[in-house]
Amino acid sequence: MQRRGALFGMPGGSGSRKMAAGDIGELLVPHMPTIRVPRSGDRVYKNECAFSYDSPNSEGGLYVCMNTFLAFGREHVERHFRKTGQSVYMHLKRHVREKVRGASGGALPKRRNSKIFLDLDTDDDLNSDDYEYEDEAKLVIFPDHYEIALPNIEELPALVTIACDAVLSSKSPYRKQDPDTWENELPVSKYANNLTQLDNGVRIPPSGWKCARCDLRENLWLNLTDGSVLCGKWFFDSSGGNGHALEHYRDLGYPLAVKLGTITPDGADVYSFQEEEPVLDPHLAKHLAHFGIDMLHMHGTENGLRDNDIKPRVSEWEVIQETGSKLKPMYGPGYTGLKNLGNSCYLSSVMQAIFSIPEFQRAYVGNLPRIFDYSPLDPTQDFNTQMTKLGHGLLSGQYSKPPVKSELIEQVMKEEHKPQQNGISPRMFKAFVSKSHPEFSSNRQQDAQEFFLHLVNLVERNRIGSENPSDVFRFLVEERIQCCQTRKVRYTERVDYLMQLPVAMEAATNKDELIAYELTRREAEANRRPLPELVRAKIPFSACLQAFSEPENVDDFWSSALQAKSAGVKTSRFASFPEYLVVQIKKFTFGLDWVPKKFDVSIDMPDLLDINHLRARGLQPGEEELPDISPPIVIPDDSKDRLMNQLIDPSDIDESSVMQLAEMGFPLEACRKAVYFTGNMGAEVAFNWIIVHMEEPDFAEPLTMPGYGGAASAGASVFGATGLDNQPPEEIIAIITSMGFHRNQAIQALRATNSNLERALDWIFSHPEFEEDSDFVIEMENNTNANIISEAKPEGPRVKDGSGMYELFAFISHMGTSTMSGHYVCHIKKEGRWVIYNDHKVCASERPPKDLGYLYFYRRVPS
Repeated sequence: MQRRGALFGMPGGSGSRKMAAGDIGELLVPHMPTIRVPRSGDRVYKNECAFSYDSPNSEGGLYVCMNTFLAFGREHVERHFRKTGQSVYMHLKRHVREKVRGASGGALPKRRNSKIFLDLDTDDDLNSDDYEYEDEAKLVIFPDHYEIALPNIEELPALVTIACDAVLSSKSPYRKQDPDTWENELPVSKYANNLTQLDNGVRIPPSGWKCARCDLRENLWLNLTDGSVLCGKWFFDSSGGNGHALEHYRDLGYPLAVKLGTITPDGADVYSFQEEEPVLDPHLAKHLAHFGIDMLHMHGTENGLRDNDIKPRVSEWEVIQETGSKLKPMYGPGYTGLKNLGNSCYLSSVMQAIFSIPEFQRAYVGNLPRIFDYSPLDPTQDFNTQMTKLGHGLLSGQYSKPPVKSELIEQVMKEEHKPQQNGISPRMFKAFVSKSHPEFSSNRQQDAQEFFLHLVNLVERNRIGSENPSDVFRFLVEERIQCCQTRKVRYTERVDYLMQLPVAMEAATNKDELIAYELTRREAEANRRPLPELVRAKIPFSACLQAFSEPENVDDFWSSALQAKSAGVKTSRFASFPEYLVVQIKKFTFGLDWVPKKFDVSIDMPDLLDINHLRARGLQPGEEELPDISPPIVIPDDSKDRLMNQLIDPSDIDESSVMQLAEMGFPLEACRKAVYFTGNMGAEVAFNWIIVHMEEPDFAEPLTMPGYGGAASAGASVFGATGLDNQPPEEIIAIITSMGFHRNQAIQALRATNSNLERALDWIFSHPEFEEDSDFVIEMENNTNANIISEAKPEGPRVKDGSGMYELFAFISHMGTSTMSGHYVCHIKKEGRWVIYNDHKVCASERPPKDLGYLYFYRRVPS
């Protein structure tokens, strides 16, 4: 009881009602079954509202549900009560008062403040000389708002007292994101100390990696025992690979692997297959050196100085952050900053740019009432709710208010005129969007470009009905591949979301200055003298654009005309132009010594960009197409047995492979057939099957197997094998309709997925064209031959084509030597002027460094 007494040892709120013990018991008895004591694993939110950025510091305080432990601000607690019927909430409020002055006019001597008991993630200075803080807690019973002041240890039922104590003493659910504790949570692998490494002569180059089994070039892992480079598993965000690194472990038992591309002086992402979790390897530098990777050398340059000690790098930081200029703070709607959670600036910069786009504003903030009202019971785990919350926090101006006049006068009198901008803390958003992602869930710096694509993927997967704001980024790329020997060509199209521009270093306009600077710099380093003033390579944007359009060699090109490997070249053009064009300057690379390098260049990025000359033209007169013959499928030895037995039961089709292919835009039934006819050998082999068969007339028709009940039922359609007269269970229909979808839509989805709830929800989001089409559904239900639907041609990816003329409205800049370190800042043009978003600080920009950016955002100019 001593601990509980300490927690509740403060006076009750002045507005609390005083009641007899019997009255309190009577009030709580009907609600006792709903009051829970937090268990291990329960997330207790007591510092942030699920729908807003209200906290105990806000004027209305915070209400914590005593059943779900979700927290709500004053504007949102009623919604939760109406939706769930949960009536008992703990109201938390932190009061800030000016300190009592002593006789001499100064503050009284400092002493421990026993009135603070909330473990809040706030930036308040609890040792301030001018203010003191007092925390208040009370129970509130809805709908009549009866208040029970705490403490009431003797009067409250024991269960309620224990529950209140547990809530107040619980730790933040985001504790693992704190910079000081994140790394300590990873266990040291039990294999690290005595890891066996084979003396097989393997040396890993600094770039050009690909999976040894499938030639994939992303999500690659280096096995620390034999040096094999293999792809990882397929992640929920559609990045990843075919799981060959895991298969390699199962075959040979080599336990540890490190992810290529994550190796920095501070460590890397290491995974233990046997322990089934990310781990620490204290001997990582030694283990990497075995394969020629000198990780420790990355700590410094040739003269032993750390990168941060070199003057040119400091200069880059000053220029991009506009250090030295008296920047005017900006307040109000659209001028809210985001607090840095410890290397979260990559996320903040991308989200500021995203929510400056009207389509994203309308999709989320414009639909706020609907999204919030139809959010799931745990809105902290819903993407659309958290996107809407973040968008409203940035755009409403509610969390970006200028200091009142009296505060400004006081600051001037104290010669402390430094307006403080609090901003909002994106902890809940970051925790959700990075969930299950090995890089973004860490507290290390990440690549803003990779996060942008990750976010676009989440928007695609969680679109609201037929509305998909990420459509504004999507465009089609026409790739023309030519066989150098036969001169025959093949044209294909693929979807992309950003334009990657190479840095044309050879086109620098100040080569003489660069050579002189490099000689002077080396001499200064050798003699330990101050470094000369930095000279950056000045690269014309036109040269980068020209390099983008130049033909490039195709590795391992297989010519269908020769039926053999040959030399091939590829050129890329825009088959469509997006509404918003994102341009990435490819500044980052690895040197031969494995040291990450960044091209420190200045590129004269245009305010107006015309790329109409890059429009694709298709097959030209006189060009002869390569034969439509697929290269032979190379089957790994360990898969041959499965191929011999490829006629599997249709019910055993690997649905994960099916979904991987469906997310690429192929029809669902075609994906199922591809996985079936390739014997569940993985998405890559099934993809090859699709490429070979996609022109066949029955490509998108349902799977029919004579070996399983003859031909498929005549009533089967793209909606699945369940007949239209087979009504899905009413309880599952009710669950889907409770989320805001139409009943007919729920029935369609359940029939298409054999009444599998999870797959039905995925089906709804992937078939927005059926959302409002009630007449179509009725016609389907009355039509005995539903097979007619399968005759419809599958839709291609949705693009918003138009002119290739654009204007610059935002750019993200990076400071530092690697995407795995440094800092990101965003500049956005609003109301005719440039604004700099540097974490929580938002100011009018004086000299926007448009020539030093990393990601550029252009909007189409109306024709």
